Amino acid sequence: MSKSAELAGLIRARTGDAAPEFGLILGSGLGHLAAQVEGTTIPYSDLPGFPHAGVSGHVPQLVIGELEGRRVAVLGGRAHYYETGRADAMRLPLEVLEALGCRRLILTNAAGSLRQDIPPGALMLLSDHIAFAGTNPLIGEQDERRFVPMTEAHDAGLRAGLSAAAAAEGIELPEGVYCWFSGPSFETPAEIRAARVLGADAVGMSTVPEIILARFLGLRCAAISVMTNMGAGLSTESISHEHTKAMAPLGAAKLETILRRFLRDGGA
Repeated sequence: MSKSAELAGLIRARTGDAAPEFGLILGSGLGHLAAQVEGTTIPYSDLPGFPHAGVSGHVPQLVIGELEGRRVAVLGGRAHYYETGRADAMRLPLEVLEALGCRRLILTNAAGSLRQDIPPGALMLLSDHIAFAGTNPLIGEQDERRFVPMTEAHDAGLRAGLSAAAAAEGIELPEGVYCWFSGPSFETPAEIRAARVLGADAVGMSTVPEIILARFLGLRCAAISVMTNMGAGLSTESISHEHTKAMAPLGAAKLETILRRFLRDGGA
């Protein structure tokens, strides 16, 4: 039995056999949404092989239950490439979601904006991404499925559902391209200028490897960024992780409203 199948069995023994309709991965400062789920909380420490999610602002626990009448599996924290040098750090949690029968994944993150019309506190729906970090979570994979097409990486149906939910709630949700930098150092002003030339609208240190892994596993994906700062050189504000955690709640309430409406309306 594979490790993911073994863990899925352990989780089912505590939460029941019903498959989650949606998986959710929560970014820095966004973990409060997990507390809104009516269900069972399992610390990552109870799931051998799950990441420790050692970055403050993340909550290392899996919550499975009901949110707005839909069964969800919420990963309250993620591991990042910069913590271990492993781009596939979230592979096992995603394999477990797939083994539980989850087929749709919504990812959230805190990001830096490269557009003045998407200021800190605003949200951005990812239309595409750039893997600027220069690595890939499928390096070393032997299965021929490693050649994953990424044209539909950000699922059109899920994006339409999230856009409709935002519009119904009167919340602006522009689309844009997210550029993945490895971190943990923040980007330089020159790197921000380069990202803008490449067509990026936001920068961050997560999400992209998870989308690649999820597509490898056959999950449909969509992602939303909460802007916590402007990119280096685009404002006079000080950029730090503490600043990220402090600013994330400004967009988190809007994000929760959209996700709740999306689930209530049936998703996509």
